[in-house]
Amino acid sequence: MSKAGALDLASGLGGKIDKTEVLSAVEKYEKYHVFYGGEEEERKANYTDMVNKYYDLVTSFYEFGWGESFHFAARWKGESLKESIKRHEHFLALQLGLKPGHKVLDVGCGIGGPLREIARFSSTSVTGLNNNEYQITRGKELNRIAGVEKTCDFVKADFMKMPFPDNSFDAVYAIEATCHAPDAYGCYKEIYRVLKPGQCFAAYEWCMTDAFDPNNAEHQKIKAEIEIGDGLPDIRLTRQCLEALKQAGLEVIWEKDLAIDSPLPWYLPLDKNHFSLSSFRLTALGRFFTRNMVKALEFVGFAPKGSQRVQDFLEKAAEGLVEGGKKEIFTPMYFFLARKPLSDSQ
Repeated sequence: MSKAGALDLASGLGGKIDKTEVLSAVEKYEKYHVFYGGEEEERKANYTDMVNKYYDLVTSFYEFGWGESFHFAARWKGESLKESIKRHEHFLALQLGLKPGHKVLDVGCGIGGPLREIARFSSTSVTGLNNNEYQITRGKELNRIAGVEKTCDFVKADFMKMPFPDNSFDAVYAIEATCHAPDAYGCYKEIYRVLKPGQCFAAYEWCMTDAFDPNNAEHQKIKAEIEIGDGLPDIRLTRQCLEALKQAGLEVIWEKDLAIDSPLPWYLPLDKNHFSLSSFRLTALGRFFTRNMVKALEFVGFAPKGSQRVQDFLEKAAEGLVEGGKKEIFTPMYFFLARKPLSDSQ
């Protein structure tokens, strides 16, 4: 069961960062990004520090707003956001052909919402790889509550340097996570290494689409808003991800931007013109209440100084995501299913 209350949000703000140092961490995080003069190469060179600071600062907000699964989903009419998120996870498990007894790796697992859902759905053992200590601590607590602590676990490590032997897993997946990698090829190559021959890797990637124009100032502004609001060193084009998969040695079985055929827009929960009681905290009105609640909590000392600043860059991200979605220059669900050949020569 996820945290739901205001005091839970306040107590979790900053993650493992000392509460007296949250404001300093926010300032350091912001300086990595375009709006504060940051450069892409600096973000890539310091991605571990940048992404860790980001998730220490935002995880409490994410869980307060989204629940345990921090991702978007294609959505049918009449389907709730929660239902669509579960179906998005089940689709991944089905595409991978998961079966009881399979040993599965979740790359960049967050607090483990998808990990728990997929493990229960497919009767598999899932290991979550994450480099953020606070998220792992929270994930282990939620595993115990869900009763999956014997079949699901977490490993703290960088997905660019995984601590697993070659050919360890029957399947690997990533949900809106490997976008944090400074180099897609390096990340996919590690996934190739730990995946058993003949087995598959599936992912939902955050990407700029072919409609993105790097010479368009408005497009660049939207991209920068998403980067600062979501802890990204850069956002790759879909074709760059596809090429990186092939360079890493994986055979692409199929790939598609699933946002294209979604009956309801994936960004609907964040759209200021949309209102929903079931996902109230994500709506413009819900975010307004959250913003003022955080302001009050910070004022009385329940939330650390800097909490409002975190809310501000998350709001910036919401604006960028909605505009990126409406202009069809960004997608959070570029899906691919890729297979490791049975042999290097195959």
